[in-house]
Amino acid sequence: MLPVVVVHGGAGYVPKDRVQVSCAGVRVAARGGYAVLKSGGSAMDAVVEAVTILEDNPGYNAGRGSVLNVKGGVEMDALVMDGRNLDSGAVSAVRRVANPIQLARMVMEKTNHLCLTAEGASQFARAMDVPEVPEESLITDYARMRWRKNLEPGANPVECQMGKMGTVGAVAVDVEGNVACATSTGGMINKMEGRVGDTPCVGCGGYADNQIGAVSPTGHGEAIMKVCLSRLVLFHMEQGKSPAEASDIALEYMKERVKGLGGVVVVDPKGTWAARFNSLQMAWAGAQQEQLHYGLYHGEDFIEPI
Repeated sequence: MLPVVVVHGGAGYVPKDRVQVSCAGVRVAARGGYAVLKSGGSAMDAVVEAVTILEDNPGYNAGRGSVLNVKGGVEMDALVMDGRNLDSGAVSAVRRVANPIQLARMVMEKTNHLCLTAEGASQFARAMDVPEVPEESLITDYARMRWRKNLEPGANPVECQMGKMGTVGAVAVDVEGNVACATSTGGMINKMEGRVGDTPCVGCGGYADNQIGAVSPTGHGEAIMKVCLSRLVLFHMEQGKSPAEASDIALEYMKERVKGLGGVVVVDPKGTWAARFNSLQMAWAGAQQEQLHYGLYHGEDFIEPI
């Protein structure tokens, strides 16, 4: 059953002209993470590799391709968590960094802190010799078009957000049974400057504990934060539910309680995994036992050899 990696490319609605890009990207990321695991890498190595691949893909709302804030700038959030010892690292509202997920890992490994934000995160990146990239290099024509569209009176950025492109994330369990999670996002379209969502918050934008499992979510950040979605999934797993059952219960609670839509990828230390969502779609892919599973709509589980 081990190792396993499962990734998502965001929950919501993917327009027809972007379906192929969205589905192909998560498969490439799952393969990349799985290759790391097969070569003896840790679960943490695998999730960071998978999310880095997605950050570099302009088809997702993370790294290059991030949505723009109300002023037309890019502010990104990212989180990693290691299930071995509950170590975690995060960055929020960080600018001009190509791979926020790698910076989040540095926060975990090189500081005594859990989260660095905005200019403090940028200063830390410079101290770690992380190259600063021009903001323009992170902005796609598609992101700029959607930004302009949502500046119009009567626009609904939350509704618009539930689709088009999404937050990215990954969970993994390595051959030693260690779990890890990683989540990265450009946030909410046309958000206020300085807005921070669920992604860099432990228990909301991700959680990993070797005693239970690992979760990476996607969806409306404010709703995810209100129910601490990632930890809620693991709570239900602690009560004896499978990853799929726990995910469905937690997502249904978020929908009923705060009208939140979203999805999760989940894995337990034995290699049982799930990709579940209550939105219309969620691009996901999982690699296990030399097979690649993937899907976009409810009930889909396509399989191809790795």
